[in-house]
This record gives sequence, C-alpha cells and structure tokens, in this order.
Amino acid sequence: MTITFITGGAKSGKSRHALELADGHRRKVFIATAEPIDEEMAHRIERHRTERDPSYVTVEEPYRLAHALRELPTDTEVVVIDCLTVWLGNLMHRHGNAPPYLEVDAFIEALHWVTCPVIIVSNELGLGIVPENELARQFRDLAGSLNQQIARLAHQVVLVVSGIPMTIKDTQP
Repeated sequence: MTITFITGGAKSGKSRHALELADGHRRKVFIATAEPIDEEMAHRIERHRTERDPSYVTVEEPYRLAHALRELPTDTEVVVIDCLTVWLGNLMHRHGNAPPYLEVDAFIEALHWVTCPVIIVSNELGLGIVPENELARQFRDLAGSLNQQIARLAHQVVLVVSGIPMTIKDTQP
C-alpha cells in the first residue's frame, strides 16, 4: 500500500492530477467530502461528478473518513480522497473550533490498515496572507498541521502549481 498526498492552491489542478494517477486502475473508489450546503456548492459537486470517470464507486462521506476506508469494497485497487480541507471545515462546522477532533486521529490510524494505494487531496493554505479573523487563522493552522501529518505518512507528496505537478517527496517502496 502506498499513500500519495497531493496539495496545492485552489483550482491548481490537484483533483485532476489525482484522477490521472488513479486512471490505470479498474476498481476505483472516490471518497468525496463535500456537502451541498448551498446552491453554489451543489453546482460544484455536480461538476466534479461529471468530470469523474463513471467507473468510480463514489462514497460521499463528509465526516467519517476512517469509517469510509474501513468499508471499502475488498476488490478496491485504488482510493482517491478529495479533499481534506473540505473535510476539516465540515468537522469544524459540526464540532466547533475546539480541536482535537477524534475523526482526524481515527482517519490517520485507518490509513495504516488500507491495503490498496490511497491518493489524498488537500489544499495548501499557508502560502497567502494571514487571515484577518481568529476562526480563519485557526482553520489555516489546523489544515497546515493535518497536511504535515499526512505528508509524513505519505510515500509520495506532490505540489500542484498552475496545473503542473511537482514531486517534493518520493519514498515509494
């Protein structure tokens, strides 16, 4: 099992790159973390669905990523998780801004038990201006910490900039 972690800015091509990496597999699972909380988000989710190869089994799981990983079909050849920052926002919305979130620890633990390659997408939030409010700064900091934890576990880390994937870590077995 290998973990590939893909990060980058908004609309940088992260999701497209993740799907390209999974293309060579026949039995693919896509774990989507977004919830249609408003009309714009519903349109965004629908656009992502239409861009995705219909051969994916799609699991919509906005909170319990560890559970979704434990419930993967046994014949899964690759799983794509898109995306951790949306998931983290869901957790903050559900539990308030009082981490630690038990779901994060459970997810990281579950990654150790997945038997197929895992491709994880997340936004890099720490390259821009410091947010003006406390909640936004806390979200940025939590996302940065989560990204660091996943990057340490990952065999490969890819930063996508303007549609160009750049490998910044490669320790694949």
